[in-house]
Order: sequence, then structure tokens, then C-alpha cells
Amino acid sequence: MDGELNKAKTGLALGLFLALVHAAWAVLVALSVAQGLIDWVTEMHMMANPYIISGFSLGAAVGLVVLVFIVGYVLGWVFAALWNGLRRPGQ
Repeated sequence: MDGELNKAKTGLALGLFLALVHAAWAVLVALSVAQGLIDWVTEMHMMANPYIISGFSLGAAVGLVVLVFIVGYVLGWVFAALWNGLRRPGQ
């Protein structure tokens, strides 16, 4: 149908996007530049950073990326289902 979202593809796209963002964060942590980045971002927002970045853990990084992929997939699937269900006929 015209304008209808494919639930699986929408879920996959959002899941992959969120997983990529979190994989990039894991790389920043592994390269020891994450603390400086988070400090810089919070300072731009005129806030004090209460967070201290821990050492890199491959297991935690993989778990994070897998978890956010699953959550992103589910959110994308639900979004597409709602989008398709709430569309008026003929739109």
C-alpha cells in the first residue's frame, strides 16, 4: 500500500541506527576520548558533569550494542504499526 511502512524494515533501520551510535560510543570509550567529549558537551550546556567514564569492557560494549539494537527494532516495529494503523484510508 502506498505510504505504508514495512514494520520489519523500519525496526531494522532504527535498530541498526541506534546500535551504530552506541558502537561509536564504545569506540570512543576504548580510545579514552569519551570523558573529554562528555565533559565538553555538558560544559556547552552550562552544566557540571557528574559522570566518570569507566574503563572499556568488550563484554559490556557488545551487550550494550545488542540491547539497543533489540530495543530500537521493537520501537521501530511499533512505530510502523502505529503509523500504518492510524493512517486514514486513502492517504
